[in-house]
Amino acid sequence: MSRTTRRGDTPPPRTGSSEIEVLRGFLDYLRASIAAKVDGAPEPQVRTAAVPSGTNLLGLLNHLTFVERWIFLGDEVADWQATFQAAPSDSVADVVARYREAVERADDVLDGCADLGAPVPRPRPDRPAPSVRWALTHMIEETGRHAGHADILRELIDGSTGR
Repeated sequence: MSRTTRRGDTPPPRTGSSEIEVLRGFLDYLRASIAAKVDGAPEPQVRTAAVPSGTNLLGLLNHLTFVERWIFLGDEVADWQATFQAAPSDSVADVVARYREAVERADDVLDGCADLGAPVPRPRPDRPAPSVRWALTHMIEETGRHAGHADILRELIDGSTGR
């Protein structure tokens, strides 16, 4: 196991001056950061818990896929705790691809949102939806929190550091 792998840090994004450009810029930055942490991580360590809570690197990205789909696409989630585990048959590439697809679909929804105070569009308008501002802020918080977890877990796996 190499303890010398170090990626350079990527600075925070320089975004436009509008609130939506800043929020989306930071969310995209965090999305790319966590996907990069998981992409290429070795099996079986990527799904092995390195902390007493059971948290594992692949499970974090699997969870964020569900959160993206819940917030921006209105998907239902019956058991949030279960989202922290990827299926045994899922490869790292499968989970990363599903995450990127969820992000792409979420971005398609966001591309149609000009008013941050408006509710996120939902396929079923009878269900309450958060404002676009709240949804973006929550996703920045959620993704940032788990990206920090991923930094530590990836370093424990193979010594890889940096964003």
